[in-house]
Amino acid sequence: MGFLSSLDISASALTAQRVRMNVISENIANADTTRTADGEAYRRRVVAMGEKPAAFSDALKSATGGGVMVTGIVEDSSDFEYEYDPTHPDANADGYVAYPNVDETEEIIDMMAATRSYEANVTAINATKSMAVKALEISG
Repeated sequence: MGFLSSLDISASALTAQRVRMNVISENIANADTTRTADGEAYRRRVVAMGEKPAAFSDALKSATGGGVMVTGIVEDSSDFEYEYDPTHPDANADGYVAYPNVDETEEIIDMMAATRSYEANVTAINATKSMAVKALEISG
């Protein structure tokens, strides 16, 4: 594992957290969407992340992975919220409207966690850059 490979690892985490923030923003924006292209209410999406495999040459040298990657964006299968409103154009035969399974409070908490993770990885990148600069100062 090279000295600067930690930059690649932190950069992969920044990319994954950016995707996570985009999905959270989409969930919040669609919190009141009662009809999508498939005819039902919007279904909350969640980002699944996993370990990014290290390059083969790196795998031979150490047991560390290659960072983080988005393995998929999956739909939350929890039930919709139903509200009685027979005048709503999307009401079913019983007068109930299905609202998305998006809890805005949970989305805000997830957004804060993604922001903190993003900030932590920026800090790690800055620390790595600082170490590289110090190493150059010492050798020069």
